[in-house]
Amino acid sequence: MTPAALPVPTPRSKPPRPWLWRVQSLLSSYLPLLLMAFLASGTWWLVKNTPLLDSPTELAPPRHEPDYRMDNFELQRIAADGRLRVLIAGAELRHYPDTDTVEIDNARVRAIAPDGSLAIAEAKRAISNGDGSDMQLLGGVHLRRLAAGVGEGAAAQLEVRGEFLQALSNSEILRSHLPVTIRQGAATLNAQNFEYRHLTGQVSFTGRAQGQITSRGGK
Repeated sequence: MTPAALPVPTPRSKPPRPWLWRVQSLLSSYLPLLLMAFLASGTWWLVKNTPLLDSPTELAPPRHEPDYRMDNFELQRIAADGRLRVLIAGAELRHYPDTDTVEIDNARVRAIAPDGSLAIAEAKRAISNGDGSDMQLLGGVHLRRLAAGVGEGAAAQLEVRGEFLQALSNSEILRSHLPVTIRQGAATLNAQNFEYRHLTGQVSFTGRAQGQITSRGGK
């Protein structure tokens, strides 16, 4: 008698990952470059070291009034290879000596990664402390991550929209305590707040969050 063949076990399919896990995975891949755009606030040293005309020779008691302004300005950071890495522009920049803070109206930050990908951050207003370790974007915040070699009008690989975003460069944290909408491809997440820690690659949300991921087949 011919022995009966043993049945081949059917491989078990892995259960689908929760949508929140999938969104967190996507963000951990794309948020570092967006964080880089915020950390470009280190360029403020250019402003602080810009020679001023008719600088006062006597020190006056500090008041919360700007000691200098820059209108329709553009600051650039050039890498050692001569390529543009960071560009910060705005309608007006003001430096307040009493708090050593910089404020920008209609702020726009462009950060170019070594692979050519581009991060663009825009907001109605930006505030940074003197050493650039704490930068905040307020009002109409829009962050985009674009692939290398495409124009700024191309579809973004990742978008973050909200009314507030803060970057802490010393601890490499990007966060918002206000609602944000995050889009990446077919995935959309609406969260009450979020925090991204670059050192650990961890993305966390608290409060209510709603997300949707649409498959390519539209199902």
